[in-house]
Order: sequence, then C-alpha cells, then structure tokens
Amino acid sequence: MIVEAVKWIGDIDGYLELVDQRKLPIEFVTLQCREIEVLFDAIKTLAVRGAPAIGVSAAYGLVLALQKPNDNIEKAMESLTKARDYLASSRPTAVNLFWALDRMQKKAVEVSRASHPRIAGKMPATLKAFREAVLAEAIAIHREDVDMCRRIGQNGQKFIEENSATLTHCNAGALATGGQGTALSPMFEAQKNGKKFRVYADETRPLLQGARLTAWELMQAGIDVTVICDNMAGWLMKQGKINAVITGADRIAANGDTANKIGTYSLSILAREHGVPFYIAAPSSTFDLNIKSGGEIPIEQRAAEEVTSFRDAQAAPTGVAVYNPAFDVTEACDIAAIITERGVIKKPNPERVSAHLV
Repeated sequence: MIVEAVKWIGDIDGYLELVDQRKLPIEFVTLQCREIEVLFDAIKTLAVRGAPAIGVSAAYGLVLALQKPNDNIEKAMESLTKARDYLASSRPTAVNLFWALDRMQKKAVEVSRASHPRIAGKMPATLKAFREAVLAEAIAIHREDVDMCRRIGQNGQKFIEENSATLTHCNAGALATGGQGTALSPMFEAQKNGKKFRVYADETRPLLQGARLTAWELMQAGIDVTVICDNMAGWLMKQGKINAVITGADRIAANGDTANKIGTYSLSILAREHGVPFYIAAPSSTFDLNIKSGGEIPIEQRAAEEVTSFRDAQAAPTGVAVYNPAFDVTEACDIAAIITERGVIKKPNPERVSAHLV
C-alpha cells in the first residue's frame, strides 16, 4: 500500500485532507483543513511534512483562501496574495513551498488579467471561473508531483542492486510527497521489478521520522526494513552492510549542494570514507538556482522541546540549552548523483546542474 498523504475533496468549495503524521505509527488519522489557518498549523507542526507534500498542500491552501467572500476578482487576488505570504512564512528551508505558491500566484495573475476586458478584449471571467482556474492549477501541481515521483523511482531503481542493502534518512516516501515519494520511490520501483533487497532506516532524531514514518511505509509495502539509531550507520558501513545511501532533499543549490534533514551531512561523510555511493533523489522543483551554494540556504531552527522531550516523555534536564537545526547541507562533492524525474546528474556541479534543468 502506498498511502495518499495529500488529498483534495470536492470542488472549489471543497477541503484539503491530510494524513496527520504526528500520530503515526500508532494511529492513522486524517486531518481536514477547511481554513488556511489550520493548514498553516499543520505545516508548522509537521502534521504534513516533506518538501513536495508541503508544496502541494500550500497550492491547495490558496484554493481555501478564495473560499472567503470576495466581491470581485480584484478582491480575490488580494486574498490570494495575502494567503500566499502567510503560508510562505510557515517554514523557511524547503523550496518547494515557495515554488508552488509562486506558480499558483502567477497563474492567478494570468487569469485575473485575462478577465479584464480592456486587456483581454473579451467579456470578463466570473469570480467562479477564476476560482476554478486556481483549483485546476493546484490539481495540476499535484498530478505532476505524482508523475515526477514515479519517474524519479524509475530513474533511480538501477542504483538498488539485487540482494543489496540501502540506507535512507528521515522520510522521503509517499508521506512526504503527492505521489509515491522521492528517496523511497526507487525502492518501490525496484520492488515492482522483482528485486530482493533490504533497507536500513535511520531513526532520525529528534522527531523520529525514519523510525515512525519510513519504517511504517516500507512495511506497508512489504519491503524488508530494519530501523537503526542514527549513530549506528558508520559501524554498519564499516562492516560492509550498506551498499548505497539514498535520501531526499528540501533545497538544492545551483552547484549541487543539498539541504536535507539534519544528520544527512554526517551520513555523506561516512559514506565517502567507506566508499559507499551517496545519492539524492528529488524533483527538479527542489533546485533553487538563485542560490549559488549550500552556504546560502536558510536553515530552519526549531523548538527546544523537540529535543528535550518526545511526546509526554522528558529526555533532558529542565532549562538546559538546546541547539535544534532542522536541516544540514551536504556538499556536491560528496554526492555520487542526484536523481530527478528528468534523469540523473552524476557528480553534480554548476555546469551539470544547469544543463540538466534546461
């Protein structure tokens, strides 16, 4: 089973349904977002997470924003722009959020201009038609993500060899996307091709996305998965038990430097030292060519409580200082290849990244 983490129910007056990932793996609960404020909180508190899933959800968020009464298309555009800025402030690192919001706003501007008789040379579109066009764009983003995930898997499954073991970090499966995932997609495609292999899933402190989410997804799909603590990866590599590392990405700079869940950088160094190929799987929308290198990628700092406790269990002394960056940056020189829906960028550098995205 590949779960559908993001789903739009109904027409322009419908709502967004999300799998509440805060509850997994103990409970499978869905969250209904009928107001943009509920979606903002869902993104902020990681009820929905993963760069592509956040982008798709945010696109539908602008559809929700237009459900509030507006007298005309001009007022609707004001509501949409305000909602765009509001959702953009939810999380700073994953570029798919901004990519999706900007694409939605661009489409809305095009439709609003086409509705103006002096510009378009025709009768103005109705407010309903405007809202329908915005919803259609969100659905298009969602469908494209489903297709991109599948093609990432098809392009990356060759890196999973028969009877091999692949290590992954955090969660970059269906729960993190609109489709079947990025880093997990090659695994799903390899399984479809009849390959036998094992996956090691880092627990991924402090919120245990690997132990809670990746392990759950792979078990649902019938894939052999073993959970390990984050600090066990190097020892497994030294014993020759890891043949490849595949992770997702939240933002990729123009030179191929990649931001992903905290702990990914450490894995890349371990992989380099042990001769294990390290792969990134991400859609082309994750590239941010406005950022030259990973040093320019903004890194989200999250609440101390995520480190000092887990759910109701306290794990550190009250009042202790905490440093809790959500992401780190892996340098392009330590990445064997970046797998996208377009193909594979081997040994990424600025020239290869640019050529890949043309």
